[in-house]
Amino acid sequence: MGAVLRAIVEPGFFHSSAVQLAGGIGAVAALVTATAGVFTVIRGQAFAGEALGDVGAAGGSSAYLAGISALWGFLGIAVAAAAAMELIGIQRSRGRDLASGIVLGFGFGLAALFLYLGTTVTSTTGATVTILFGSIFALSTSELPLVLVLGALTVAVIALVYRPLLLSSVSPELAAARGVPVRLVGFVYLLAMAVAVALSAITIGAILSTALLVGPAATALRLTRRPWQAFVAAGLIGVAVTWLGVLLSYDSYYWPPRHRGWPASFLIVALVLVAYLAAGLVARRRS
Repeated sequence: MGAVLRAIVEPGFFHSSAVQLAGGIGAVAALVTATAGVFTVIRGQAFAGEALGDVGAAGGSSAYLAGISALWGFLGIAVAAAAAMELIGIQRSRGRDLASGIVLGFGFGLAALFLYLGTTVTSTTGATVTILFGSIFALSTSELPLVLVLGALTVAVIALVYRPLLLSSVSPELAAARGVPVRLVGFVYLLAMAVAVALSAITIGAILSTALLVGPAATALRLTRRPWQAFVAAGLIGVAVTWLGVLLSYDSYYWPPRHRGWPASFLIVALVLVAYLAAGLVARRRS
């Protein structure tokens, strides 16, 4: 067993503090996004998740300008964007897409402005790549407590509204007839999704954050139709692709040519795609 591990894992992997932090925060982000992602797929709100993630670039870049953690920027802009979508109108699918598109366009404009200011006003280097595509090995230990608190609150909120959210996701008309405040429940969920996207953004970047939100959940729903089984499967898939992406990224510094490692964000997204395609093959064999 030891020989196998030595063949797969390069020296120093388990003792690296950067790896340990990346694995811990990445696992929390993967579990939270998987929980929110199952409902994202069921409700057909992948575009809203994409919009919240892309808009997060504005928050991350503004955080760099202010000299604070990018997580606060991702979180603040994602929650604000979710509120804006609600104000514009997300009651129907067409309204949700319209609101997402409007907020997305404005968010990209802000991101362009803040990234421009970041490169011309400050001396920060590499901020643009970190914000857009992530840098999971550059996370700070000071971010871990906030990540844990936000993750726990998000999962707790989704668990609290689970039944009315599930009913309104499957049949909004039936939910309304039974007295469920469909719009309020949807807004609460949208806020939870915003937090999940923010956590994903600090690991794999604002542009790629939707991959962790939608990918593991869509993969799990290909394998099972029961929501609770989908939550478990999506969480396991999300953590697995995150940890394997971190491992491969670390190992890639030892691949020829050396010292030109592959970004973890790319590897995680690639593994999400592989998992989704593999689940499709399994689903076809079952049918």
